[in-house]
Amino acid sequence: MDSFFQGLLVHLSDPAYALALLFTVALLAATLLPLGSEPLLLAMVTLQPDLIGLAVAVATLGNTLGGMVGWWMGYGAKNWVARRFDVAQSPVHARAMRWLQRLGPAACLGAWLPVVGDPLCVLAGYLRLPLLPCAAFMAIGKGARYLLVAFGWQWVLAVWA
Repeated sequence: MDSFFQGLLVHLSDPAYALALLFTVALLAATLLPLGSEPLLLAMVTLQPDLIGLAVAVATLGNTLGGMVGWWMGYGAKNWVARRFDVAQSPVHARAMRWLQRLGPAACLGAWLPVVGDPLCVLAGYLRLPLLPCAAFMAIGKGARYLLVAFGWQWVLAVWA
């Protein structure tokens, strides 16, 4: 097990490998898969603090693209759901849909939230909210989260050092 972690640290010290891995994990974490990209971002920021801006940008891009995958999943699922379920009869469904339609693409600012963020992207696609504004709001929310996590971690390291 020690050799695994030593090998991982060696690979994470290579910027090209670390950034590609961060992009991939951030993308997958924004789909409905139960992953988190923050630990990898923190490891990278700890090992290579000079790459903090690039790491935040790469994680934001990957996570936003993952949110867009969710949007497309929702877009494609609308007809499938309509054929198989009578969701229009549910008052919870109707209330949630009215709320999302009222907020529009700005609802995707919450795409960074745990548990509800990924389904929010799927629902935005399901409601056929415009993709590019949704993607912009996703990027803003996800980028702010990564900035807070990365710079907060650097502050913690500086205080405890």
